[in-house]
Amino acid sequence: MLHDKIDELKHDIIAYANHVKIMLVKSMEGLLTGNGQLLNEVIDTDEPDANGRELSLDDQCMAVIARYEPRAVDLRMVLMILKMNNDLERIGDHAVNISESALYLIQHDPVKPLVDLPRMSEIVVSMMDRCVASFLNKDAKAADEVCLEDDKVDQLRDQILRELITYMSSDPSTIKRSIHLLRIASNIERVADLVTNICEDIIFTVEGRVAKHHLYQDQ
Repeated sequence: MLHDKIDELKHDIIAYANHVKIMLVKSMEGLLTGNGQLLNEVIDTDEPDANGRELSLDDQCMAVIARYEPRAVDLRMVLMILKMNNDLERIGDHAVNISESALYLIQHDPVKPLVDLPRMSEIVVSMMDRCVASFLNKDAKAADEVCLEDDKVDQLRDQILRELITYMSSDPSTIKRSIHLLRIASNIERVADLVTNICEDIIFTVEGRVAKHHLYQDQ
């Protein structure tokens, strides 16, 4: 019975991960296509749904702990799902932040062609897919590999920052638009950090190995 309940938790957390991934994809698609309806959908429809899922999963995890008193590997799995649940809720918040800035940007002339932001988003969406796969397959090696992708996202964020500083310095009228672009880049970077956190938890749950603070690079 306990394992059935844990399987239900796994099913629900994977569905939640897919939901917030779609929120992120829609927020970037809305920005790139100028689709305000899509952006408002993320804010007004998808976000309340995400919050409801988070609360439900939290309650389910606590109920499993209280009723079955899981131990060892089972306890680590339930606790990991609890932590993953919190990280996914924050990813949903970041998707909303991106949509809010995108709503402003699509109403104004572009500061520059959007090249690095879509690249950042593509990497992060791939990280999310691979993170879920490593969770399903209990694959610590795959989770390690996802963690290493975080540096690529950081580098792109830094490159965007350097470019926008140049634009703002040469043309102060671009400052507000540039700040919104920086906000989007920072939110995507934070999503990459949260996915990395989840993968570190997967590594610990599967192998009992602490992979935080980039210790996986020394393995």
